[in-house]
Amino acid sequence: MNDKRKIKVIVAKPGLDGHDRGAKVITMGLREAGMEVIYTGLRQTPEMIAQAALEEQPDVIALSCLSGAHQSLFPRVVEELKKRDMNNVLVIGGGIVPNEDIPFLKEKGISAVFGPGTSIKELSEYIREKV
Repeated sequence: MNDKRKIKVIVAKPGLDGHDRGAKVITMGLREAGMEVIYTGLRQTPEMIAQAALEEQPDVIALSCLSGAHQSLFPRVVEELKKRDMNNVLVIGGGIVPNEDIPFLKEKGISAVFGPGTSIKELSEYIREKV
């Protein structure tokens, strides 16, 4: 990556989950860590998230789900990215995701899953390491 360009991250809330405090904390924290961060807002469809990614060309998409629909929504976002030939975008997940669901999500293209209590430092270090 060019050192002069900030890492660009889209933070997105797929599905009907109406709680975005954590997503807003992540958005602000990653901005403070020197990244360019776009928060798409609540109730985004996988198609809307992929379209935003096509327009914004991020390095990373950080998905947040608290509703329990992560096993269907996160893989659908990855599928929509593939349809748009965006296979090089790092996709990470967060929210309330049971540990037993993480292997399935990784199999479906989610690079890592970060649960409640993950520090901004840990998250930003992971992103910098992978991008």
